[in-house]
Amino acid sequence: MPKSPHVPGDAQADWRRAYDTTGPADDRVENRSGIEIKPLYTPDDWDSERYADDLGFPGQAPWTRGIYPSMHRGRPWSQRQLIGLATPEEYNARMRKIVASGATALSVIPCNSVYRGYDMDEVDPVLLGTCGTTINTVDDMDTCLKGVPIDATSIALNDPSPFTLLAFLLAVARRRGISWDQVTGTSNQSDFISHFVANHMFFRLALDGARRVFVDHVAFANDRVPRWNPVSVVGQHMQQAGATPAEAMAFTLSTAVQFADDCIERGLEPDGFLPRFTFFFDISISFFEEIAKFRAGRRIWARIAKERLGAKDERSYRFKFHAQTSGLDLTRQQPLNNIARVSAQAIAGIMGGLQSMHTDAYDEVLSTPTEEAAKIAVQTQNILRDEAHLADVIDPLAGSYYVETLTNQMEERILEVMATVEDAGGMFEAVRKGIVQQMIGESATAFQEKVDDGTQTVVGVNNFADDSEIPVRALERPPADVMQRHIDNLKKFKAERPQAEVAKALDELARAAADEKLNIFEKIVDAVEAGATNGEVCGKLRDELGFGHPLIAA
Repeated sequence: MPKSPHVPGDAQADWRRAYDTTGPADDRVENRSGIEIKPLYTPDDWDSERYADDLGFPGQAPWTRGIYPSMHRGRPWSQRQLIGLATPEEYNARMRKIVASGATALSVIPCNSVYRGYDMDEVDPVLLGTCGTTINTVDDMDTCLKGVPIDATSIALNDPSPFTLLAFLLAVARRRGISWDQVTGTSNQSDFISHFVANHMFFRLALDGARRVFVDHVAFANDRVPRWNPVSVVGQHMQQAGATPAEAMAFTLSTAVQFADDCIERGLEPDGFLPRFTFFFDISISFFEEIAKFRAGRRIWARIAKERLGAKDERSYRFKFHAQTSGLDLTRQQPLNNIARVSAQAIAGIMGGLQSMHTDAYDEVLSTPTEEAAKIAVQTQNILRDEAHLADVIDPLAGSYYVETLTNQMEERILEVMATVEDAGGMFEAVRKGIVQQMIGESATAFQEKVDDGTQTVVGVNNFADDSEIPVRALERPPADVMQRHIDNLKKFKAERPQAEVAKALDELARAAADEKLNIFEKIVDAVEAGATNGEVCGKLRDELGFGHPLIAA
């Protein structure tokens, strides 16, 4: 390969060696015309004087082109479909079918009652199992994961503070004789700041209490569950609430800085916890903007980890992120159009260099997806990877005058918003004061005004409307008798467990909440192993740390 004067020869050679050790054995790929497709295109193919500063090579500074040398060519993104359905038995059956359709990792979505921190016998039964799975006990988690080799499967838990689902998972592992150092996955809703700002149902504990539990959770996982990702910094909620893509990235990075500072203050070493930081983003229909958002964010985070946080291990610089196609862009009108929307969003995520992805089902705006729609969502990713060959070339839009300019412009805007947060005293103080909420509200209003006046077209809503729509069936509510049996099983579980041990474990949890020398999450694990439920753990910590009351910005 001829060497361009704009490409550092040593860096290119280093990347080539790294790629050769991680890339696929059969390296020849051709398009339909028989043209061989290389794994990487550089200034050897086009001239760019800013190549080294703005792009570089995958797995190297400035990290714009991806966090691994071979990216999707050697390490395809994982298909992590979010599934939540009725009872644990029904979840398990649906999960097995989704895996058979091509999903390569699992996500567990609990019922809204679980998110709110209550057991199913504490809420109106009509609400149960409509948006997720009713998981109140260790037994429920065991049933959800029946037949799943949890020592060989990455599992994402939509598990807000105080992280009872992870405690259940660890208890299941112990039941099955699986060492905790073999458990892999992510606490996918650990970002209490995003909940305080934009996802109020998930915000169970008072802001300061949630902060304490978060750091205890990170410290416990780093020490006891070393392959688990205890931190998922969530930009999705804020973008779904109305933040622009640049704002969502800025708030996410500012939150990550806040979390890192809190962990360092606790005495944790940056290179001990930063490699387990992960991120979770929304992918809107604004195709090129989303690609630029991810490329700019990856570059900014690497600089922050190295220069601001003092990390020395390159694993700490990796901007690992999961992304979900935007439910906000889905429409109830002409819902089959959502298949096209999701496809465009998914392509943007792939072009942006994500590590895992959930593609929304076309009927997700109506209810929990039907089985047919969920399969289409999974197959969408299979088509993009295996038929459209989107994994063949690393960062294929690099060098586009538009994409590179937009990436730089997005970086500038992201840094401007981050400076506003920093001037407010950091992300914790910015959300406490309502500054972040106000910015999101203004952006949401501005976008809606564009939809209302037709400046922003939404097909089937404010343009191309059609009264003769094809009817789409929403998923029916779980049968009342099925839910009642599950409630009865929970009551039986509570009646037959060792009551004295449960009471003692909950008292120990309360004592930990009052003593900062003790680790709260360790006591949560002890409590659920003794037989405590999700609602009991959340209730005890609400008593000790305060009820979550998010700030509503006017």
